[in-house]
Amino acid sequence: MISVTALHKRYGDKIAVDDLSFEVRPGTVTGFLGPNGAGKSTTMRLMLDLDHGGGETLFDGRRFATIRHPMAEIGAVLEAKAFHPTRTARNHLRMLAAGSGIAAARADEVLELVGLSDVRHRKPQGFSLGMAQRLGLAQALLGDPGTLILDEPANGLDPHGIHWLRDVLRSLAAEGRTVLVSSHLLSEMSLMADELVVIGRGRMIYQGDVDGFVRRFTDSTVLVRSPHADRLTALLRGSVELLADGALRVSGTDAGAIGELAYRNDIMLTELATQTASLESAFITATEADEEYVGGAA
Repeated sequence: MISVTALHKRYGDKIAVDDLSFEVRPGTVTGFLGPNGAGKSTTMRLMLDLDHGGGETLFDGRRFATIRHPMAEIGAVLEAKAFHPTRTARNHLRMLAAGSGIAAARADEVLELVGLSDVRHRKPQGFSLGMAQRLGLAQALLGDPGTLILDEPANGLDPHGIHWLRDVLRSLAAEGRTVLVSSHLLSEMSLMADELVVIGRGRMIYQGDVDGFVRRFTDSTVLVRSPHADRLTALLRGSVELLADGALRVSGTDAGAIGELAYRNDIMLTELATQTASLESAFITATEADEEYVGGAA
């Protein structure tokens, strides 16, 4: 369990993180979302005692700085290319393993896991961003930790790599690990995350499950098709829009109520489907007032 309490950070007159509190539970992938400048990276640095600020973060009741062998408990990657440029990928991991009391053979195991075995003797300075991200994940997994904190791990990955990352993180969470991951890829986050922490300008906007976030910040509609659309329209409460193909888009009521209304009035329905907005739509609505960098119209 990660417990974040009243984190606060100021850069001069600018408040980067503003009294932020949340929890990340084991067995789940928690997505950490916010617009550019929202304070996500600063929050992660504060959590790991890499920056000075107010508040407290506890990992199973302990601050990061008090954990004797942190790599064995918490795997974190906050920068994609945080490695020595002239060591080989394998030696980079072996060096970290030696410093943390981890068996040297573990380096080869995690390189195999992330798909970098064939380039283990190459220097990371020549790696693409996607390869560097894989090496970063290998570094985070080196100590087989129960907690992972990853900042934008999907940057630079191709579609196959993103799919692979999703499967890896979800399988790790299924083993009971605690996974906190930030990303701007909202369509991917909707598939990967179980829970969300959404912030804007350093303040909490939402914490909870993904479906709850979408429901809170968007309006669901119901798509209805019927050979008696005119009769049904006259009976419906709420807003009804007639689509070009003859279907009805209804807002202000749910599918169950529409189905019951049609049944009581002997109106046949050929389609009745709730249409939920995307995570991206909900995110834009939820964070619109907190977006720091807003472009003008073309």
